[in-house]
Amino acid sequence: MKKILVISCAILYGLTAHAEDEKIVKSSISSVTVYSQGAQIFRKATYTVSKGVTEVIIEGVSPRIDPKSLQVKATGDVIILDSKYSIFYPEPEEVKLEGLPLKIRRSIALLEDSLENINFDIQMLQDEIDVLVATKNILKNNGAIRGQGKVNDSIALLKEAVEYYTAKMMEVNRKLLVLNRSKAGKDEIKAGMNKRLTELKNFQSNANLNQKPKGPFHRITVTLKANTTVSGKLDVSYLVSNAGWVPMYDLRSELSNGKVNLNYKAQVYQNTGVDWDDVRLNISTNNPYQNKTKPTLHPWYVDYYVNNYRMQEQNKAGRGGIKKDGYNELYNSGNAGSVAMEEVEVDAQFSDQFVEVIDHMISAEFRIDLPYSIKSNGEQHMVLVKNADLDADYKYYTVPKIDRAVYLVAQISKLDELQLVPAKANIFFDGSYIGETYLDPTTMDDTLHLSLGKDPNIIVKRTLLEKECKEKIVGTKKEQTYAYAIEVKNLKSTSIDIVVQDQIPVTTNPDIEIESLETSKGEINKRTGVIEWEFTLRSKAEKEILLTYKVKHDKEQTVYIN
Repeated sequence: MKKILVISCAILYGLTAHAEDEKIVKSSISSVTVYSQGAQIFRKATYTVSKGVTEVIIEGVSPRIDPKSLQVKATGDVIILDSKYSIFYPEPEEVKLEGLPLKIRRSIALLEDSLENINFDIQMLQDEIDVLVATKNILKNNGAIRGQGKVNDSIALLKEAVEYYTAKMMEVNRKLLVLNRSKAGKDEIKAGMNKRLTELKNFQSNANLNQKPKGPFHRITVTLKANTTVSGKLDVSYLVSNAGWVPMYDLRSELSNGKVNLNYKAQVYQNTGVDWDDVRLNISTNNPYQNKTKPTLHPWYVDYYVNNYRMQEQNKAGRGGIKKDGYNELYNSGNAGSVAMEEVEVDAQFSDQFVEVIDHMISAEFRIDLPYSIKSNGEQHMVLVKNADLDADYKYYTVPKIDRAVYLVAQISKLDELQLVPAKANIFFDGSYIGETYLDPTTMDDTLHLSLGKDPNIIVKRTLLEKECKEKIVGTKKEQTYAYAIEVKNLKSTSIDIVVQDQIPVTTNPDIEIESLETSKGEINKRTGVIEWEFTLRSKAEKEILLTYKVKHDKEQTVYIN
């Protein structure tokens, strides 16, 4: 018997030794990396575990967590066996009548008795109503009332039937009206009693309205195995949704110093269900939700295809290419600092002075060495990421064919060194707000042309020289000559650098010939037909530019030239 008892104790001890203990530890958010969509949360905690296997539970986790992104690191002589995310639903606390005051319990008992009695009264009224409703149905469906049988042949019988029906139906309707009114009153009383009963039964919870309901709890459970009692630190990171940042720029231009000041701002928001209190922010240009798989080209097959109506429609819609060759058609298909202690005035520091830029291979990260508190309410918080003075080249531009105004443009280069992303930008010039533009550093052009507005002191005029415009027929061809004069006058007190743009038409039809006759030494882009004249114009000086071109085409055809 003693041997059996010893063996049982040994088995029980063995099971207990292998059982997993649970321990809830406190944690806090140490830093947050905010992506354009989503955020990486970094939590830290300290732990102490005994020998054996222990489940260390971290609560306060955002319900917007992506469990696949969970990462755990630990210090100490332990082995990390497992890490997982889970939701814990605590058992609801029942409100027991024994815990209520005596007066409340007596009131509840009286109400329950009264409800029982009123239910009997309502049932009795409902039974009477049912009988009267059945009586009405019998009267309505009686053959004498519906004109069936011998009563239809006798005026006296018909008169007697109508009088009986009228008197009986009036009596039944009066009784139903009284009963329904009485039942409605009792139903109202019953509803009020039920509401009062619920309030009395919830007296205990109503007395504790300031206590928030418990759960559910979003947890991260880290399973640790130790050979002895160990203390250490836990570092946990995970991705959450419902957070991100929106870029915004301020561009301040000063013509006097030839610089453009750029403020790079991030409007950070989060609605993750957990407030970020005094955390270090990292602003990253990465988007973890973007597709990370490179595209693959598949073989692009071409073959002869018999012409039909569907193929013609697809050709019109641009879904493929059809090249006529005899009676066949070829169809193409493809996939597609510090502050001095002296009492002197010093300039305030900007938060961008605490930003460190970290370049990754596919993104940039701005590490901000200042604590921020951002509540989980979706509101945007402005974080200054970078402030830089950029060299700018100022020029005037005009396109008199479209607009006679002359625009001052600041040309900014080397934007790729600033790790910018496409976003709206507010423009300020000489201290005044000019408007809004869109800054897109992803374009192939490495120079940003920033339009700063019109200058009324430069006058441009474009005139059609009618005497120089000619039209004549040469054989089977028609020749049309167009001539324009562009006048530019500088009324400013200083010299200006100006670029004038115009154009000649272009065509892909080999039967149409276009020839530039006079361009006043302007540079022409043969592919687009755009002509540029760039020159310096002294104060109070003016310049005339001549533009003449000829269009030659079949005289039987009409060419529209706007």
